[in-house]
Amino acid sequence: MLNLIIAAVAVIALTIGIVWLIDKFIPKKFKSLILLVLWVIIGYLGYITFMSVYGEIKFNKLKNERYKVVIENLKDIRDSQLAYRTVTGKFADNFDKLVKFIDTAQFTITQRRDTTVLDVELTRRYGGVETFKSIYLIDTLGYVPVKDSLFGADTRYKTMMNIPVGQPDSKFELKAGTIEQNGINIPVFEAKALKSVILFDQDKNLVAKENQVISVDGVNGDALIVGSMEEVNTNGNWPKNFSNEQ
Repeated sequence: MLNLIIAAVAVIALTIGIVWLIDKFIPKKFKSLILLVLWVIIGYLGYITFMSVYGEIKFNKLKNERYKVVIENLKDIRDSQLAYRTVTGKFADNFDKLVKFIDTAQFTITQRRDTTVLDVELTRRYGGVETFKSIYLIDTLGYVPVKDSLFGADTRYKTMMNIPVGQPDSKFELKAGTIEQNGINIPVFEAKALKSVILFDQDKNLVAKENQVISVDGVNGDALIVGSMEEVNTNGNWPKNFSNEQ
């Protein structure tokens, strides 16, 4: 777009110069028509330049607003997946499992308690002199529904798989599995929404440019993503200016 603006400004400057030359050297009987045509050209090029700048400003504003809405859904998906892993030891690979889990699963509330008990082995070894050792016990205090912990009375988790803006009826892509690290299989997941889906009704050239973004204050790549199937990571790929938390 910058090249377009530079070209338009150059043409406008050139046209104004031509107008001046015409006004100075062209016979009066031809001036009016030629000047009218040139001023129309200047006006048109000025309009194109303004709309190019204004169009990108509007696009960026709308893009940021849509991204923030999508990010809120991605954070709900992440929170739900972390709860799923806490209870099951892995991540859900589809939204049906995840929603059913939230509807039915419970967190166990526990309390760690330190205590001392007779060390039978050492007592025998010391000829009957009572010897004690410290241990800790885990007491189960009760259970609390996952749904209440994460969402309270809100039922938005039932639709968190739907991309809330952009192309109608679009859903987040969700994957889950494991990656090996130091000989251990570690659970991972990834949820994402393509920028082309979020911005499907916008200027295709601006969307294509947005897909190529590499910036510290922008969302890099062609999608908004939380988690990763390539590394142990449950963060989102958006910068802090899009959210109060990662």
